[in-house]
Amino acid sequence: MTRTPFLVGALAFSAWMAGPAQWTPQISPTRERLRGVSAVSATVAWASGNKGTALRTTDGGTSWLSVAPPAAQDLDFRDIEAFDARTAYVLSIGPGDRSRIYRTTDGGARWALVFTNGDPRAFYDAIAFWDRTHGLAFGDPVDGRFTIVRTDDGVTWTPVGREGMPEALPGEGAFAASGTCLVTGGTTRAWFATGGAARTRVFRSADRGSTWQVADTPLVAGTASAGAFSLAFADEQHGMVVGGDYRREGEPSDNLAITGDGGRTWTTGKTRLRAFRSAVAAWPRGKGRAWIAAGPAGADWSDDGGQTWAPVEGEGFHALSVARRGAAAWAVGEQGRIAILRARPLDIFQGRSRDD
Repeated sequence: MTRTPFLVGALAFSAWMAGPAQWTPQISPTRERLRGVSAVSATVAWASGNKGTALRTTDGGTSWLSVAPPAAQDLDFRDIEAFDARTAYVLSIGPGDRSRIYRTTDGGARWALVFTNGDPRAFYDAIAFWDRTHGLAFGDPVDGRFTIVRTDDGVTWTPVGREGMPEALPGEGAFAASGTCLVTGGTTRAWFATGGAARTRVFRSADRGSTWQVADTPLVAGTASAGAFSLAFADEQHGMVVGGDYRREGEPSDNLAITGDGGRTWTTGKTRLRAFRSAVAAWPRGKGRAWIAAGPAGADWSDDGGQTWAPVEGEGFHALSVARRGAAAWAVGEQGRIAILRARPLDIFQGRSRDD
């Protein structure tokens, strides 16, 4: 029979997934804990972590260069968002002025401090962007509502009014575990995930963070260490949220939920993930079928929209990121651990003949 390009691509993708997916460890220049990673392509990626760590590779991980902002050794960089080999933002977490955002446009040779949190009660957890100049940062509740700051030029960050934010639940907060508790989609949509309360929830916005709605998820809840840690969207409707209880990271629990309506409702898949997971990502242009999730106890992949999962061989990680055109996934974790999972057959799935 005649096979369409889409069918050929789907078969190639399935053949790759049918094999033993396996991380390839990288030679890391640090032993610090890494919790942020941003995959630009199969050759360019950035990573971040505690003690002011910021790293960059431009040769597929053969070598990593330390590109940390100056005088940042006491900061914990939990999120990094990169757009190419030169432009990136990094977020440090903590109360008051320890929550900061730095920006570089020359590959980390110089950094500009573009945001310093001035409220001692606020604690920022993650940043996310629609493009290289338009983005959000969000933090835990102050006076009963989550905090949002927004930029339209990458340099000036201004608070978003509180009137469009639903009230937080008692004990509700976000987990700055992988830089992926906040994500953006399309040109105006954003979502963030929470935990630590009687219910685990996902907030959604369709107007770049000006107003928000919220929905419950079936993820485990009820303790300060349990809830939703990461979410991702394959498109504006199909998304996934993962988590669990990080104090029981090796145990299975209600740690996965899926949406097909933009985050209005969330349901469980056919199978749970094997253990607590702190990060999840979709393969770009995978039609919402292909996903990967990771946590300190291991990683898993799915090729059926998150209904069923199989293990990825290798150690566990705190954070992961898939390159925008799907050529590779990068992951980072304890003691400076860095790894790559290359996915060359996905080039066929995307109608491409080489890595991005």
